[in-house]
Parts: sequence; structure tokens; C-alpha cells
Amino acid sequence: VRLVESGGGLVQPGGSLRLSCAAAGFTFSSYTMSWYRQAPGKEREWVAGITSTGGTTNYADAVKGRFTISRDNANNIVFLQMNSLKPEDTAVYYCKGRIWARDYWGQGTQVTVSS
Repeated sequence: VRLVESGGGLVQPGGSLRLSCAAAGFTFSSYTMSWYRQAPGKEREWVAGITSTGGTTNYADAVKGRFTISRDNANNIVFLQMNSLKPEDTAVYYCKGRIWARDYWGQGTQVTVSS
């Protein structure tokens, strides 16, 4: 199993970024995928999740209405579109899949929201 995030960077408050997570080594279209984040000095927290077909999505209250999770099962990618970014969104963002009863994580991508 391999998960590789990309798309992070430095953005001003109010700006947007789209994160991608490319998956390999398992039947991507069969599994729910999630995004988490970890800010400096804080525990890792769940951000959003999407079911295998993309039919159901869920969000943490802190990002609801600003972030959108989606997936492309033909290309084994899960996305996180982040709009109206705030300084408190600054964190390392990770994608996660629970595959064969085990959690697999990517290496993370840094998102910094600052003027």
C-alpha cells in the first residue's frame, strides 16, 4: 500500500489549495478514504472522509462549508479542495486508508496559511 500526498504550500488567508493523494497497492475503489491534519504541538485530527463510491462525505465542524473531499476512482486519487483558508488551518495534512483492517498513512504535505 502506498499513499502519496501533494499540493501543499504557503497561501494567504482567504486563499485556496487543492491537495491530492495518489494511492497504489490496493483496490482503491473499494475503500473509504480520509484526510487528517496535525498542527504543531497538537494531536492529529480527522478532517474529512469519503466512502468508496464517493456517495457520502463527512467533515469536521472546523472545515465544514470550506473544504470539499472528492475522489477519482479511475485514477486512484483522493482530493481535498480547501477554500477560505484560515491561519488555524496550518498543519501537515495526511491521507489515510483503512485497508485490510489496518490504517495506512501517507507522508503528509505541509499547508501554511499566513500573510
